[in-house]
Amino acid sequence: MNLHDRSAVAQTPTDDAIGFSLNGCDVVLRDAPDTRLSEALRTSLGATGTKVGCDAGDCGACTVLIDKAQACACLVPVGQVAGCEVVTVEGLAADGLGAALQRAFHAHGAAQCGICTPGMLMAAYDLLLRNPTPDESETLDALGGVLCRCTGYLKIIEAVRDAHRFLDSDARHDTASPPPPACGGEGLG
Repeated sequence: MNLHDRSAVAQTPTDDAIGFSLNGCDVVLRDAPDTRLSEALRTSLGATGTKVGCDAGDCGACTVLIDKAQACACLVPVGQVAGCEVVTVEGLAADGLGAALQRAFHAHGAAQCGICTPGMLMAAYDLLLRNPTPDESETLDALGGVLCRCTGYLKIIEAVRDAHRFLDSDARHDTASPPPPACGGEGLG
C-alpha cells in the first residue's frame, strides 16, 4: 500500500496531528503522541523496512536517523519527531551513498535473515556520512548497537568497506536521475 493512500496521513496538519519529514516527504500522523515511532512507521505509514526485534532498544533492528542522529525507533514516541527529519532504510535508495551501501551489502551477502539488515544499513550509512573511510575498529564500533545472529559481522564489515567502490562505479556509469524519495512502503519490506 502506498503511503499517500493511508488514511493516517493528511495533507494539512491540525492540532492533534504530528507532522515531520519522512525520507524527504512531508507526512502528518494522527497517531497518539506516545505511539512508538517504529509502530507508526510500520502500521500508519507502511514503512515496513524498519524492523522491530525487541521493542526495548537492545537489538538496533529499528535504527533510523532523526535529524541526522541514530535512534532506535522503538524507544522514540512519535510526538518527539514533530518537525524533525526522519530517514528510514526506504530512504537510502534515493541517496547515492545509501544506494551504493545497499548494493555493497547485496554483493557481499551481508544480509542473512533480514531482521537486522535495515538497522545495519542505517548504522553503516550514518558512519559513512561522518567518516567515508572507516577502519575495521571504527566500523565495528559504529555497528555495535545492532545485533546480528546470522552473519558474524565479517560480510557486513566488508560491505561497509566497499560501499565507496560502488558509489564510484555509479558515478562513472549512471547518467539517470536519482529515484524519487521513498516516503513509505516502497522500500525493503
